[in-house]
Amino acid sequence: MKTDFPTITILGGGLLGGSLALALAALETPPLVKLWARKGETVAAARELGITGATTDLSAAVVGTDLLILAVPVGSMAALVAQAIPGLPGACLITDVGSVKRTPHESLREIIRGHDLHFIGSHPMAGSERNGLIAASATLFQNAACLLTNDENVSPDLAAALERFWQAIGCRTAWFSAAGHDELVARISHLPHLIAASAARICLQDSAAGRFGGGGLRDTTRVAAGNPDMWAEIVTENRAALIGPLQETIADLRVILASLEHGDQEQARQWLATAKQRRDPLNPPL
Repeated sequence: MKTDFPTITILGGGLLGGSLALALAALETPPLVKLWARKGETVAAARELGITGATTDLSAAVVGTDLLILAVPVGSMAALVAQAIPGLPGACLITDVGSVKRTPHESLREIIRGHDLHFIGSHPMAGSERNGLIAASATLFQNAACLLTNDENVSPDLAAALERFWQAIGCRTAWFSAAGHDELVARISHLPHLIAASAARICLQDSAAGRFGGGGLRDTTRVAAGNPDMWAEIVTENRAALIGPLQETIADLRVILASLEHGDQEQARQWLATAKQRRDPLNPPL
C-alpha cells in the first residue's frame, strides 16, 4: 500500500513518532519521511534505527511536506506549529497523535487561520507503558483503533486521504467530534490509567510484596508504569470529561465496600458478576 501524501513530516521522536516513521518505511511504496526531534541524541538514535530523514532542523523538516504529524505533548503543539508555519507549503494537512482533542482543535484554530493550512485530529489508540524511541516498533499500529476528529470541517477529500493514511499502517478508523472523542477516551483510556495507578499506590505500598504477586497484579497495574509527566498532562487536559467517570468509580467502590462491611456475599457476587459480564466481550474468541 501507499499513502496519498508523498512527503510526510513527523514532529516528535518518541514512541509514537518513531513507530510512525518505521511503519511508513515498511510500506510497499513508502513516502519520503522526515522526523524532527529537539535533541541531537534522539536524532542519532533514530538514524541508527534506519530513519534517515531524522533532523533537529525544524525548517528543513517541514519544507515541502504534504502531511505534518504532531507527535509531541498536546501543550507543546501550538507553539511548535507557530514556529513551523513559515516553512510549511500551502495546502499542507496537519494532524496529531494526542490523547485529547478539544485542546488541539482550540489551540491550533487561531494559529493556522489565514494560512492555507488544515487541521484534522487523530488519536491512534496504540502505545505502551514503555517510553521513548527505544520502544518504537513498525507494527505498533497494527489493528489499533484510530479516532479522527474534523471539527474544522476540512474537505471530505482530505479527510478521506487521512483516513486512508491510518488504514495503510494497519489502523481501524472511526470519526467523532472532539468533545465526543474526549468523553469516550475518558472512560476507556484515561480512567483505566488512574485506576491502575491507584491500584499500584495501594497494593504496592510495600514494594517488596510485589514479588509474591501473580499475573493479576501485573496486568492490573501495568499501565501505571507509564510516564507520569505525560499522563499528568493528559488527565488534566481532559479533566472536564474525566471528573464524572471518576466520581462514578468512587461511588461504585462504596457499593462493594458496603457489601463487605455488612458481610453481604450476594451483593458482592452481583457486583463482581456485573463486572465480568461487561468485561467478557473484550476477550478474543477462542
